[in-house]
Amino acid sequence: MDKLNIFILAAGLGERLQPITNHIPKPLMPVLGRPVLQSVLERVSALSVDKIGINLYHKKDLIERWVKNSDFDDKVQLFHEESILGTGGAIKNAEAFLGNCTFLVHNSDILSDIDLAKLLETHHSSKNLVTLAVHDYPEFNCLDLDEKGYLKDIVKIGNRFTPLENSGQRPFLMGFTGIAVYSPKFMKYLPLGASGVVDAWLYAIADNQRIGILDVTGCYWNDIGTPSAYSSAVFDALKAEAETLYVHPSVQGCQDVRLQGLVVIEEENTLKKGMSLKNCILLPGSRMEGGTHYEDCILGPGIKIDLAISGPGERSLIGTGGSDRKYYRIKKDKKTAVLMQCARNDPDFERQIEYTRFFLDHSVPVPELMEINRENMSAVFEDLGDLSLYSWLKCPRGKKQMEEIYKNIIDILILIHTITAEHIADCQPLQERIFDQEHFLWETAYFMERFVKGIRKKGVKNPFVLQKELQCLALKADSFRKTIIHRDFQSQNIMITDNAVPCLIDYQGARIGPPAYDVVSILWDPYVRLEDSMREGFINYYISKRKDIEGEGFMEEEFRGTLISCRLQRHMQALGAYGFLSAVKAKKYFLKYVPEGLRLLKQDLSVSGDGYPVLRELVMEL
Repeated sequence: MDKLNIFILAAGLGERLQPITNHIPKPLMPVLGRPVLQSVLERVSALSVDKIGINLYHKKDLIERWVKNSDFDDKVQLFHEESILGTGGAIKNAEAFLGNCTFLVHNSDILSDIDLAKLLETHHSSKNLVTLAVHDYPEFNCLDLDEKGYLKDIVKIGNRFTPLENSGQRPFLMGFTGIAVYSPKFMKYLPLGASGVVDAWLYAIADNQRIGILDVTGCYWNDIGTPSAYSSAVFDALKAEAETLYVHPSVQGCQDVRLQGLVVIEEENTLKKGMSLKNCILLPGSRMEGGTHYEDCILGPGIKIDLAISGPGERSLIGTGGSDRKYYRIKKDKKTAVLMQCARNDPDFERQIEYTRFFLDHSVPVPELMEINRENMSAVFEDLGDLSLYSWLKCPRGKKQMEEIYKNIIDILILIHTITAEHIADCQPLQERIFDQEHFLWETAYFMERFVKGIRKKGVKNPFVLQKELQCLALKADSFRKTIIHRDFQSQNIMITDNAVPCLIDYQGARIGPPAYDVVSILWDPYVRLEDSMREGFINYYISKRKDIEGEGFMEEEFRGTLISCRLQRHMQALGAYGFLSAVKAKKYFLKYVPEGLRLLKQDLSVSGDGYPVLRELVMEL
């Protein structure tokens, strides 16, 4: 393919984002700790690029400083403007830089997943002077296309584009995404000085040049040009990572703040004790008052912009886990509740109902069951909020606070493993669900199929011997004493409610199995890395509490001996799940937990003795 140059338009005042852009230039608006300009540079750098140029005017010193401190410093040439030259004037000003080959122009305020390589291919395979990435976006539909998809006109009044709905008179209206590919001959249609690139498009069309399109309707796209669009981009990024909270590592005081909904806290922020945040974005250097509740807003240096974030209305989808069940936040009796919707053939529906009743009857903290509709396979539960232990731990926590919350969680585990288990006869469905050798073998087969072969694409040298090792592991795990276990007792399934009270969710998979499986699930959790000394302290706490309840009936040495087998089983199951959910369910965000899950499995095998040599060799090569 021919050489390619890139030009990023970054000079604008960002007037629709004022007063934010009085402090932060639009290209440096942060999205989960990364400026928009960084995202744009990373995307265009993935192409076979010769040179990258960026024009600057508003807050140019801040952008220049960022570029010089970034990984792109040696790849980028900056074009300072003494006055704003406009989109056309900026390109003309860089003619000597751009004009010797095809070039792609990308607005610096655009976040998208548009296939830039496909846009280039479309341009090169056509005879277009310009190829525009366009989409059907009613708010911005101002490009009038002919029946062959070539630009015919721009719908505008005065100097402003006027978006029109598609109609019989103008059947081919599309919106421009701010991304286009140009042939070098386009430069002759740009005058010297300030101008708009749109006018040059029209000059080119009048000269019988073709301006074609690539329709990218359906791709993710956001221009962050308004507070509403910016907040949407930030919260979209949060949801795409299956997170409810982002806290920059430099933030201080987060541990003393109540957090609800979606919250993003960027760098250079010190939070005040007693604050409360719900659906908020804190820009760098925000000013806040202690003891104040902030909701549905963007905060910045002396800035508070309210956002039109509606309540749940009839229902709003929540939850980011691996389940096929859908959960919605709904309004109920002037409060919110959670509606669980199951598929018609979901066997976990009845289990969820029966287990909820059983656990509530025996003081296990799970959400209250408010309604059941078996005809629609739905149920309504108490709303526990959005803050899981996983998210709660994103705020730096002191040792005392960590110990307190984990001991409270372990107390729940002990309650399930002991006192609640004594009443197992009260729950027939749970009584019949045994975590036995067959199920342990299913877990390791899941690991082999979905992770080893599916994600790592690795074959097995000695499959027969490996299967024997996995059978021995399953048989050993099945031989351990059993009790009621949650079976997925990890940080994302523990909600932290008001006053730091933990409550359990996703317990419909509970079984009768070895208690160590739950213990390793929470203390060797791929989602959260604990210090070894802290983990050992929590194991000792669990053992001491079991002894307090059971006396000599609890065999400490026997229990400790079950930990390593359960660690091996749990971590293979987790990696298998990450493989399945990312590849089959297209939940790619689960891949970010693979490195820690694999590290833990390798650690398990390093301390497991000599019993699993083929498994060890396989895992160490992954």
